[in-house]
Amino acid sequence: MHDAPWKVIIADDEPIIREGIRDAVDWASLGLAVAAEAEDGEEALELAVRHSADLMLVDLNMPILNGIDLIRELKERLPQCRIVIVTGHDEFGYAQQAIRYGVDEYILKPANPGLLTDTLRKIAFDLKLSKEQEKHLALASRQIRKNIPLLRERFCNEWIEGAVGLEEALEQLAFLELPRRAPGLIGVLRWPEADSGTSARSERGRQLMLFAMENIADEMLEKFPRVLFRDSLGFLCAIVWDTSDPADFAAVEQAVNAYLKLQVAAQAEPIEGTGGVPAAYRKARSGVYKESAVSPLVRRARHYIWEHYGDSRLSLEETALAIGVSSVYLSRLFKQELGTTFVAFLTQTRVSKAIQLLNATSLTVAEIAEAVGYESQHYFSTAFKKAAGVSPIRYRKGGSAEGEGSPAKPG
Repeated sequence: MHDAPWKVIIADDEPIIREGIRDAVDWASLGLAVAAEAEDGEEALELAVRHSADLMLVDLNMPILNGIDLIRELKERLPQCRIVIVTGHDEFGYAQQAIRYGVDEYILKPANPGLLTDTLRKIAFDLKLSKEQEKHLALASRQIRKNIPLLRERFCNEWIEGAVGLEEALEQLAFLELPRRAPGLIGVLRWPEADSGTSARSERGRQLMLFAMENIADEMLEKFPRVLFRDSLGFLCAIVWDTSDPADFAAVEQAVNAYLKLQVAAQAEPIEGTGGVPAAYRKARSGVYKESAVSPLVRRARHYIWEHYGDSRLSLEETALAIGVSSVYLSRLFKQELGTTFVAFLTQTRVSKAIQLLNATSLTVAEIAEAVGYESQHYFSTAFKKAAGVSPIRYRKGGSAEGEGSPAKPG
């Protein structure tokens, strides 16, 4: 409800006309009040802006700033201000031209009091209507903002299930205040204790833990634009922009293990284009089931490798020592659970990281070799070609890497 009267400016260079208009109308009964009067266009503009005028009655033929220029300026400075032209007979064609600037009405001089009152009543009603509409839209907007987390969750679940097309996805992302471009990564975090139905915790305790996991994930991914949500299975999912490195999501699993002392399984997959979200999600979801069969020891060893692969001296012995087991035992666990040797897993990790650096940076092959833990560029190239099917130089030039998907991806 707009309790204060709507503010009106009367602009005419003839005092008698201004006085006639002022006296011809019962302003209060219409919910209007004359805030100021002006005798030239420049003064009228200044007064309108100062008073945040709702309505201006303006003569076209005025000194300094003529009516048309005043209307144009006013529409730029106060787009919501309504305008009624009060004009002489000889300016009738001129008045029609002003209609283009969004003038509400024009009235011929001398203004008929009944016609003027009817026109002002109609505009006052429109102002009230606009204000009500504005209020409802603001309320709706606040409601939407309050519900954005819920709307994001619903949209993301439709997106990962493939129920949303590319164009619609981009439109929805903008509406939900997320980056309007393809994300780089999707991660899935599974807490087997929670979804197996064997948890000894109360429902409240379970929900608290899931909420804590979500907070940790949000913190670990804070440098990236992201959206966190629960999928239909109750797994915690993250769609992340500006990275396609699964190691960024692997950090979430480590932090949950460290802070909450929970055994969780995490898997992340790079997304190929906006249309690749459902495929990456399916792959990541399938991966967390396999992950659940991997022992905590092997996971710790794997995380150690992901953190130290850039050190050329990294070895099975050093990793075993860091996690507190014998190298023979760790070697056997790797073979049993991951179906590969420690050295093969380390090589795959390094090649996977090298592929990311070849794709996303302009580092030289020698610099990449050093960054992923190889002292010799020749040794790096040999290992890369064996794992990826082509040499690093050929790969960067666009040669297809037969084994590109094969290097183990952290997560």
